[in-house]
Amino acid sequence: MDFSDGFQWQDLLGEPLRAATIIVVAIIINLIARAFINRFARTLAKGSGRGSRDQSPATTDAISRARREQRATTVGSMLGSLATTVIFAVAIMMVLAELGFNLAPVLASAGVIGLAVGFGAQSLIKDYLAGFFIVVDDQYGIGDIVDVGEAVGTVEDMALRTTRIRSVDGALWHVRNGEILRVANHSQGWARAIIDLRVPYAADEDAVQQVIAEASRALSEDAGIAGDLLGEPEVWGVEELDGDGLTIRTVVATRPAAQWAVTRAFRAELKRQLDRQGLSVPLHSQVVVHSGRASEGAERN
Repeated sequence: MDFSDGFQWQDLLGEPLRAATIIVVAIIINLIARAFINRFARTLAKGSGRGSRDQSPATTDAISRARREQRATTVGSMLGSLATTVIFAVAIMMVLAELGFNLAPVLASAGVIGLAVGFGAQSLIKDYLAGFFIVVDDQYGIGDIVDVGEAVGTVEDMALRTTRIRSVDGALWHVRNGEILRVANHSQGWARAIIDLRVPYAADEDAVQQVIAEASRALSEDAGIAGDLLGEPEVWGVEELDGDGLTIRTVVATRPAAQWAVTRAFRAELKRQLDRQGLSVPLHSQVVVHSGRASEGAERN
């Protein structure tokens, strides 16, 4: 077969060689990007660097480590997929341009289609972006007790688009991540139990202080509660005054999500100490108003 008329060796050194070079360079760049992304993901998994927001002692337990690993896996997967898509999309367009294809109509059509899809799916994109930054910022994770507005409860599952929250009454809330404007996380870092004790105005101040001190000591010696305390209870003083008495507030720092159990235990111990001291909480004043007709009807009966 004679190639002398239609085939020139220079043809292999022109567009095909440049196209192959572009693909090889794209593969190398993608591998380098993946390596940096994997390194960043490992940093998140270790709990160090800017990605770690929770620096409390609780971060050393198994749940926190699993949570960091989950966050690192999600972030690494998303960033890796995004980097691969962008790199090879640019490479394909460069290859087509080298082979002589006119990309102007293609780019124009892609722009129109992308604009239409963007308008139609902007809420979906918003949900995914919000979910991505929730994971990156470690705003909450599975098992956390959160308040995201109307939905308050324990996070059972979270994805880039939605979060599922189980409330106290058993209802399962499906919340779109793009609709979450603020998050109160009751399970991150540390918490605080707040105990308000109402006493009559006539109550002896020393006796009340003794009640709180004994309740605090008993709580610290309780094996089931002591492990959840991160410090000694602090008496902040009079929190409220009204016509029935006054309210004395005591607070204590606790492990994450343990504040409710500590509060209930503290209240139960305060009840026992009040009984020992012969003290009681004031009753709310009640005023009963009888109308004239009601009184007349009662007299007839």
